[in-house]
Amino acid sequence: MSTILVFGGYGGFGARLSRRLAAAGHDVVVAGRRLARAEAFCAAHPPCRPLQADRNGAVAPLLERVRPDLVIDAAGPFQGSGYDLPRACIAAAIPYLDLADGRAFVTGIGQLDAAARAAGVAILSGASSVPALSGAVARRLAQGMEAVTAVEIAISASNRATAGTSVAAAILSYVGRPIRLWRGQRWSAAVGWQALRRERFALSDGASLGRRWLALADVPDLDLLPDRLPGRPAVTFRAGTELAVQTIGLWCASWPVRWGWIPSLQGLARGLLLAQRLTARWGSDRSGMVVRMFGTAAGRRVERRWTLLAADGHGPEIPVLPAAILAERILDGAIAPGARDAGTALDLSDFEPSFARLSIRHDVRESGQADALYARVLGPRFAELAPRVAALHGVLREAGAHGRAVVRRGRHPIARGLAALLGLPVAGAHDLHVGFSETRGVERWTRAFSGRRFTSAFSEERGCVVERFGPLRFRFDLAPEGGGLRMVLRGWSVARLPLPLALAPRTAAREWEEAGLFRFDVSIALPRVGLVVHYRGWLDTDDRARSRSGFVPGAEPTAPPRSGHPAQGPSRPPSGDPGPVTVLPIASSRARAPSRSGHGPEPRHGRV
Repeated sequence: MSTILVFGGYGGFGARLSRRLAAAGHDVVVAGRRLARAEAFCAAHPPCRPLQADRNGAVAPLLERVRPDLVIDAAGPFQGSGYDLPRACIAAAIPYLDLADGRAFVTGIGQLDAAARAAGVAILSGASSVPALSGAVARRLAQGMEAVTAVEIAISASNRATAGTSVAAAILSYVGRPIRLWRGQRWSAAVGWQALRRERFALSDGASLGRRWLALADVPDLDLLPDRLPGRPAVTFRAGTELAVQTIGLWCASWPVRWGWIPSLQGLARGLLLAQRLTARWGSDRSGMVVRMFGTAAGRRVERRWTLLAADGHGPEIPVLPAAILAERILDGAIAPGARDAGTALDLSDFEPSFARLSIRHDVRESGQADALYARVLGPRFAELAPRVAALHGVLREAGAHGRAVVRRGRHPIARGLAALLGLPVAGAHDLHVGFSETRGVERWTRAFSGRRFTSAFSEERGCVVERFGPLRFRFDLAPEGGGLRMVLRGWSVARLPLPLALAPRTAAREWEEAGLFRFDVSIALPRVGLVVHYRGWLDTDDRARSRSGFVPGAEPTAPPRSGHPAQGPSRPPSGDPGPVTVLPIASSRARAPSRSGHGPEPRHGRV
């Protein structure tokens, strides 16, 4: 029989873990600051022993007295916590694991690796739904994929799920506060518990929780997964409860924090728990988790989706399953010494025995994704594009590119006013980043010239590409030439009211490949006003692009070729219709736009 010391062993998740460990035959010491609660819990579960202890206090004498074979920290909150407890375990040569979901805490545990190796003990952080289970799912979904472009994780808890003050404090620690997201191949800023979205939780056999509201949450996966998956994909994580009023209510409460009116909501943890308990009777006992992964497999654009549904109130058991599994492996000597996060410690198949004993069902599905917008519009002519041009227009969910640009601006007051209204870049040489996001066939391009951003949305309409800036809409034909591409204006409107083409902005826009880089040249002018803006430069997804290109900051990029193109390898043509959804074993389509025969006479207006 092994002795396991569980800090927070009588709390919401700690109690579930303590019961599991005791049922497995271990001597469980339930530790916490409130002795009465520990005693009450142990009285109801006789194999357990109570102990008054504070994880943030002097734990070294406690470890010496109890001499556990393993220490588990289920207390939290881990946001803002230090490593005193795992350090004390290393000093006492006692293995340690925790249920942490604090992003900085979990990702920083590696700083103890050298000391843990020297002491010959395993130190694992994040043995919970994230990153242990989510990491196992992500690796399962990524098997056989050449590149992953986006990972979207979502958890929706049953309204009857009970959680402790620490869990509430952990959530409130980032509500309304900045969080970092890896999107568009760079780090960007977002806001905790904002970016609301509804997600459908459903299995392939039709079992479903319906659609539930979710909001951005700050978890270790946001740091860990981009570096662990091919292609460094964008990663987002959303969470919520089944009751929209709770998720949206907390979203409303996030705004005063975002606006700086109050520093944090963390002090309201007890109030949040009270509100949840008062509304518990309105909810169900069903929880869900979804991991969606977008990328390419065997040259196909696919989405792979793992869905888990938990009924009969078994959802709250899921966060403790990784800790229970890993505890056994540590005690068996199957975990190598060292300090690391638990995101790579388990495989999805390791959870099957535990899931089978609970009201938990899950499956993995794969579905083909439609070709990217430009490939749909161009049809077979997309194969004429040079590789770098085709790659930039092959957006699947998320993408990004870095480069340089030189900008000139018009001097006419109307030109300056229009440029300011649209947020166009100022004159000069700029570092440039373009982020691409795609949802349901609509692409959103966010261009950042030296940090100054302007955004437009692209969609398909009547065989053309439509670019939208607010109420302004411009409809273009795509004209491949010499491996590059021009956009030819066919119409424009304001608030969908068509306007005469003769009054449209005069634009010239080209893109092509040169020296292994995507090059662009865009000019916009107004009748009787003249130049509004002209920008030209290069983009690449490789951070070493600047050294390879020979581009000198401030120098003018070369002009686009007027005809012909250096020899290029053929780009992949668009593939066929999206295939059927495939249900994949746990253990281990695209639409083509009809081609057009020609573009007809080209007006002198064009825009990219």
